[in-house]
Amino acid sequence: MILGKALLIKLGSVYLALLLIFLMMDVNARPANMSAHKDKSPNSKEENEILPPDHLNGLKMEMDGHLNKDFHQEVFLGKELEEFEEDSEPRRNRKKLKDIFSKVDINKDKSVSAKEMQRWIMEKTEEHFQEAVKENKLNFRAVDPDGDGHVAWDEYRVKFLASKGFNEKEVAEKIKNNEELKIDEETQEVLENLKDRWFQADNPPADQLLNEEEFLSFLHPEHSRGMLKFMVKEIVRDLDQDGDKKLTLSEFISLPVGTVENQQAQDIDDDWVRERRKEFQEVIDANHDGIVTEEELEEYMDPMNEYNALNEAKQMIAVADENQNHNLELEEILKYSEYFTGSKLMDYARNVHEEF
Repeated sequence: MILGKALLIKLGSVYLALLLIFLMMDVNARPANMSAHKDKSPNSKEENEILPPDHLNGLKMEMDGHLNKDFHQEVFLGKELEEFEEDSEPRRNRKKLKDIFSKVDINKDKSVSAKEMQRWIMEKTEEHFQEAVKENKLNFRAVDPDGDGHVAWDEYRVKFLASKGFNEKEVAEKIKNNEELKIDEETQEVLENLKDRWFQADNPPADQLLNEEEFLSFLHPEHSRGMLKFMVKEIVRDLDQDGDKKLTLSEFISLPVGTVENQQAQDIDDDWVRERRKEFQEVIDANHDGIVTEEELEEYMDPMNEYNALNEAKQMIAVADENQNHNLELEEILKYSEYFTGSKLMDYARNVHEEF
């Protein structure tokens, strides 16, 4: 009996330890030793409305220099991305996927070529553009309450600090009277970066006011060639360790200083480095000289670059092209649905024959 109790206590301890490990795990985590930089509480709706988002749909890289892990799905699904959820009914998702396939297959030969996929990628990227324009109209109203069609930096600064918990009336009064604002160092750094971005989005003649179109460039640099260049410069500045305004492979794959606590965390880091190495060597470094310039990174980042879209189409086809004919058939795209949609069709093998 005593042995039985001891065994139960031991098993209970093991269960609690396993439960604790499970709760600490995050399968979608960024590199383990970057957690201190990235694990932050979700922003409020108001803050999201006025802050440039880190993640931009349809761009291969995020504003902080991380690779966009959802890029393939975004340029394949466009605005239908949210319709494919992990817990969606597989049969319904298969029907959606078949509908998409028929739209991509322009010549109706029951096979998708690289050119057809390229055209589709460009269309879906444009959809993301239009969605950003639509959202920007709402976002602009949030920072332009008087509706005069222009927002000054100080007006934006008031709204930003209010979203951070500062008293809006007090901040507005202090700014109006040129009084010093007591702001923590982190918030001040964010403000300075935003100010640089704000003035960059202010098209000539510079008047320190942003209209709706300029505000769109502020939030979504992919809509402006000048802002895209600015975004690239920021990314290079953040990753460039020797100050030469170029990126080496070691700079691109290096991790911030931190501690890897366990094997799972190490595996996450290893996968992250492996993905970045592959992207650097095979895609971003266009002339394969081991150096990525701002110009190369800008071409890589440009969402409307037709050459990039064609390369992306070829890569996407290669993932699922089991018969090696350089095209995609419906069976192949269904089998590799998780890559294209994020939704794994678990009962694919059981249902595929009845559908064909």
